[in-house]
Amino acid sequence: MQELNIKNYAHIGDAVYEVFIREHTIFMTSNLQRLHKYTIHFVNAGFQSELLEKLTPYLNEKELELARRARNIPTSSARRINKELHSKATSLEVVLGYSYIHNKDRFNELCNIINSLINFEENYK
Repeated sequence: MQELNIKNYAHIGDAVYEVFIREHTIFMTSNLQRLHKYTIHFVNAGFQSELLEKLTPYLNEKELELARRARNIPTSSARRINKELHSKATSLEVVLGYSYIHNKDRFNELCNIINSLINFEENYK
């Protein structure tokens, strides 16, 4: 399969990460306002940055290299305020996007690891 630009992996990784989160938060409430709050709690640069740190020990060499490369992607001026957080969140998205495109079994494995790292009910306060 064709290698893509690292930004493309981040783009698809952002989407599949949000779907992964939504698949879990829909079971937390039927109230749409609370559902949105739960979802954005887990889909933001700060949380994703922390999640990448917890996930790092489980990453293979290729994924670690992708994460490193993703941290060097230039950000828009609006995002420069939290550049480090945004870079780490993008790194998570790149790793997920790459595995989603190139190895669905690995993507599912990473999602299972993430699921074990996040206790959805207890993590949201």
